Amino acid sequence: MTATLERGLNALREQIDAPVASFFTTCVSCGLCAEACIFYKETGEEKFTPIHKLDLMRRLWANEYTLLGKVKSLLGLGEKITDADLAEWETLVYDSCTMCGRCTLVCPVGNDITLMIRKMREGMSAAGHAPKELVGAAERHSDYGSPMGDLHKALKAQIAHAEKETGIPIELDREGADYMALLSAQEIAEYPGVLAAMSRIFRKAGITWTISTEGFEATNVGVQLGNRDVARTLVSRVVAAAEKLKVKGVISPECGHAYQALRWEGPNLIGKTYDFEVVHIIELLDRLRAEGKLKTKGKDDTRLTFHDPCQINRRGGINREPRNLLGLVAENFVETEDAGTMNWCCGGGGGVGANERAADLRFKAFNRKKRQFEAVGAEKVVTMCAYCHHTLEEQLEEHGMEELEVEGLTELLAEYLDDED
Repeated sequence: MTATLERGLNALREQIDAPVASFFTTCVSCGLCAEACIFYKETGEEKFTPIHKLDLMRRLWANEYTLLGKVKSLLGLGEKITDADLAEWETLVYDSCTMCGRCTLVCPVGNDITLMIRKMREGMSAAGHAPKELVGAAERHSDYGSPMGDLHKALKAQIAHAEKETGIPIELDREGADYMALLSAQEIAEYPGVLAAMSRIFRKAGITWTISTEGFEATNVGVQLGNRDVARTLVSRVVAAAEKLKVKGVISPECGHAYQALRWEGPNLIGKTYDFEVVHIIELLDRLRAEGKLKTKGKDDTRLTFHDPCQINRRGGINREPRNLLGLVAENFVETEDAGTMNWCCGGGGGVGANERAADLRFKAFNRKKRQFEAVGAEKVVTMCAYCHHTLEEQLEEHGMEELEVEGLTELLAEYLDDED
């Protein structure tokens, strides 16, 4: 056995705890998780059944943690795991799972299959079986502050552009502000309009905010890759920046896994609670609406629908808030089938969108979203995750639906903000 393989198997062993043992013991092989998986539904291939993607971890558990498995292993009859197995399962674990959580939600015995995939990725990455794109992004993020490399110059350029557009200064590293806002690399590189949108909304609401030059990137590639050490480093960077600036809260941007990593996993990753609140930008905007501090004028009259990002809605619990906000600015809002908590994934999250070899599979998976949008006759799709935004635009173009506009919710609200004094 090679040292790399042993390292990967050891990483998998470390993930086998009581919840994992309970999962493998209680799974009744009902197949409901397959019916909930966009990759299985759009291809019909059994290998994409969520429970099958966990088979290597199940084998290890059966071999080493069950009486029958131990006996079989002593007799040389155990189901051994080879490096070839890991190579084969890499494409299942990283290419055909966005960790969207739909399979978890339908499991009749309450098993968190999504968490198990995350644990499976810990062993895969430790064994050197992870997509080169995610490995490279994790290295860049750890070394330079962002999965796209050093974005300090790009950030300052986008801030200057937003200030010129709005006439509102954006303060960097301001101590004692109400909030420290985070951005995703996707927003900085592709959707910089969110900065101007926040500036206008927060000025009208009387909120003070800042951006830290030491911790402005919200994306957490460690979670997507399956490397707790990287994930911990990236969360710690944001926490240190927030503590240094003594802010009351940290705003997670329109980014799904960023929200999951910081809001829900962060305290466990770093081993302590925060001294500040973590709030998603849409949560904050809905709070301002409820307080009467977010007032709009006019409405978008296009036939508009909403795409719920999995990590923010299904895994994060933000379902009502975006609909409250859409009620302010959307004249002709229509829901797609399975909207809300059971919405279908865009097919690009969890690192799948960064994985070039998964392109054909992503294309097939998106047929589900395509049919959703066509069924309601949508003219515009609004979402609250920058990577969903990117994936939707990319896939709509690939499917010949470029006329269907995609927009971020924060920017849509800013378009109709009543900011007259």
